[in-house]
Amino acid sequence: MLPRIVAVSAAVLVAAGCARFDDSASSPFTPEPADAPIGEVQPESPPAPTTTPEQNTPPGPLGPCEDADPSVVATCLEPTGGLVVLHDGETALVAERTTGRILRVAQGSEPVETARVDVDSGGGLLDIALSPTYEEDRLIYAYVATASDHRVVRIAPGDVPKPVLTGIPRGGEANSGGLAFAGPGELMVATGDAGDPAAAADPSSLAGKVLRVRALTPGTSERPEIVTTGLAAPGGVCTEPGLATWVTDRGALEDRLMRIGSDGAVAGSVWTWPDRPGVAHCAAAGGVVAVSLEHGRALAALGVDGSGAVTTAPGLLAQNRYGALSGAAVSPTGEIWAGTVNKLAADPTPTDDRVVKIPPPSGGGGFD
Repeated sequence: MLPRIVAVSAAVLVAAGCARFDDSASSPFTPEPADAPIGEVQPESPPAPTTTPEQNTPPGPLGPCEDADPSVVATCLEPTGGLVVLHDGETALVAERTTGRILRVAQGSEPVETARVDVDSGGGLLDIALSPTYEEDRLIYAYVATASDHRVVRIAPGDVPKPVLTGIPRGGEANSGGLAFAGPGELMVATGDAGDPAAAADPSSLAGKVLRVRALTPGTSERPEIVTTGLAAPGGVCTEPGLATWVTDRGALEDRLMRIGSDGAVAGSVWTWPDRPGVAHCAAAGGVVAVSLEHGRALAALGVDGSGAVTTAPGLLAQNRYGALSGAAVSPTGEIWAGTVNKLAADPTPTDDRVVKIPPPSGGGGFD
């Protein structure tokens, strides 16, 4: 069974007016949205120093890149981009936005560089996705900004990154995007409008779109399918195969979560945030979509039904605990992993930037 977050009591309701359902959604909510959001949780506090039986002395001071919080997986990183948890549930691959490095991280181990992509300082390494058959082929796909465009590249073991899709416009702003596999041979790519809203509506431009890329072999010139238009600055894409694909987007007036059905039909916005908390990457599993909030400094968890429509108002997880969040992924064991971008967006701590594990909400078991 896929992991699932369970709603908890109304005692953890988010503040009224912080978020709302979008009346433009193509179908009514079934069932009607519940009053209670997904639960709020704070990771356990670091344990107090204790004396060891052998030495009867307290532990020594932490090193410069050691964090006492038991939920912190990796420290002293550059601002993070995409994040994926591997099948063992104990390790993850995380992108460093400004360096182009892809690092393997695990609790108690030093980060190990597994790949590197040349990036432009104006955008960087924005997202990564694993091949659906990663355990056999070890292929990684990355969404990157170069000096001339945004592009998707494929990274094979022992080889240099090779372009799969090029020519996505970049500009002075809204240089954002994300990607995720909706199924084998079906890569969903969200692109920013590069500061030109007209390009987002232009079918001849790859800007401001959700694209379906089926030609995943480097050197293939097949044009991707346009799934929907009108995006501004997408933060990420996440899928639950057989259910839906969701895309986060930062618009001029509000942030939003969009839904694309498993049949490819676009349902439009299913939740909006008028207070614009800076939606970033998202993760989906078991009827829950978790969205990292950069300015909101939290992880929002929204319940969805069998069609992917939002049915439960978002609860905020780990609010103000780790600062500005960007990456998001769900592990096989049911924990939400997130990456931070505090060196770009907030006051960094001495151990930023970090990858953290956020326990599921209290009051019902969370992802199970």
